[in-house]
Amino acid sequence: MPLENLGDTFSEATRATVQAFQRSRGLAITGEVDDTTWASLLEAGWRLGDRLLFLVKPFLRGDDVAELQVRLSQLGFDPGRVDGVFGPMLDRALSEFQRNCGIETNGTLTRRTLVELRRFSPMSDRTLVNEARDEAGFGQPRRGPIVVCGPSPLAGIIARQLPYVDFDETRASWTVEQVAAHANAVGALGVVSLTRQPDWSGVHLHYWSSYKSYSRRGEQLASAVASAVSRVDVGLRLEVTGMALPILRETQMTTVHVEHGDMDSEESELLAMAISQTIRDFFHS
Repeated sequence: MPLENLGDTFSEATRATVQAFQRSRGLAITGEVDDTTWASLLEAGWRLGDRLLFLVKPFLRGDDVAELQVRLSQLGFDPGRVDGVFGPMLDRALSEFQRNCGIETNGTLTRRTLVELRRFSPMSDRTLVNEARDEAGFGQPRRGPIVVCGPSPLAGIIARQLPYVDFDETRASWTVEQVAAHANAVGALGVVSLTRQPDWSGVHLHYWSSYKSYSRRGEQLASAVASAVSRVDVGLRLEVTGMALPILRETQMTTVHVEHGDMDSEESELLAMAISQTIRDFFHS
């Protein structure tokens, strides 16, 4: 049901519509319009050609940016992950497309550039160059540490088991933006984000997925962690889901977000050991 037909009362029908939107965007399904959902609603309103797109800080975000990323990627220009964020990789890809078309190379989606982009865009779906790159194992080279973060008692236990880790207990209160900016700045090899959910009885593992694109490496890591945890005798329900949570969107490297319920000290130790061993094998084998 379209939002404009729901009236001015936040009814159960409105809540269901919000939940449907959150589900479609890979967000936490709460039925509440929090800051993340509101930002996503605003981004969904942009269509390619509605505005000029170019590199600026803070980065431009929206469905129009995601469509630009998809079109360039289908043509063989690598804009990075399709995440709806106009960052440096998209700027380079757009400039390279303009150079190949013989038009002004300014990294800005002008009307002339859009005409050329639509003229060359394939009529049917094609493999995205970033997905082909990831499948072939030609990701962006990284030699930084593994960043472990989040308000979870597991974070410290996991960090102590990793050989090259970036962890600080004081960062438990950092915002997602602060954590992501730090991980991106140090060129982290990967990010493990953990959150304790007191009312949960299982373990939820999330990797980046949105805009009909996903992190292949993130899915592999989350699945490997789930497999390891399933072999630990703690009786926890497991779930692996691709989502567009802020921590997964803002970090530019392989990231897994772990949400877990309350556990006793023995369960925490066993779970943390299984996770840390999998992460160590995944990144350093």
